[in-house]
Amino acid sequence: MLRHGIISSPLPSSLRLEAHKNLTVSAQIKTQPTSNNYSISDQALESRGFILRRTIDELNLDHLNSVFVAVGFPKRDPQKIRVALENTDSLLWVEFTKTSKPVAFARATGDGVFNAIIWDVVVDPSFQGIGLGKAVMERLIHQLLLKGICNIALYSEPRVLGFYRPLGFVADPDGIRGMVYSTRKQKKMK
Repeated sequence: MLRHGIISSPLPSSLRLEAHKNLTVSAQIKTQPTSNNYSISDQALESRGFILRRTIDELNLDHLNSVFVAVGFPKRDPQKIRVALENTDSLLWVEFTKTSKPVAFARATGDGVFNAIIWDVVVDPSFQGIGLGKAVMERLIHQLLLKGICNIALYSEPRVLGFYRPLGFVADPDGIRGMVYSTRKQKKMK
């Protein structure tokens, strides 16, 4: 999915996005967006026992892996997770203070200037439906837009496309389809 078109809430009214035929989106920030444009404030999250984190410093990779598995991702090698996170441009995760464990997570990679792809958006099933996924996505998108990154894409399972649409993402805009390199085909050719 690509983030595409004119976005209103929860991003600030000072942010104007224009869609172009080639599906890149340009962002013009007239003033610094503030956190009061989020659907749930940082203070409200904290009052409910959650802390937003933006680095991997206190992130237990085994606990993150448990969240990945709980939402249906395959179990991953923790060392490979570490390498992936060290090569990530922006990330955000939510810690539940009672357990000190991650309960929501998302990250983005890209060229740091024009393009970013959002990966690994997960919320522990025990914490789904209370706004943590939206809180993480709003803030991650905000971080990317502040960097001037205007073409934001993500991969998503079809069953959760409806979650991303209100955030400004469009599936297959103008008939454009993504493609994935298949290593399976390469193995057959040998």
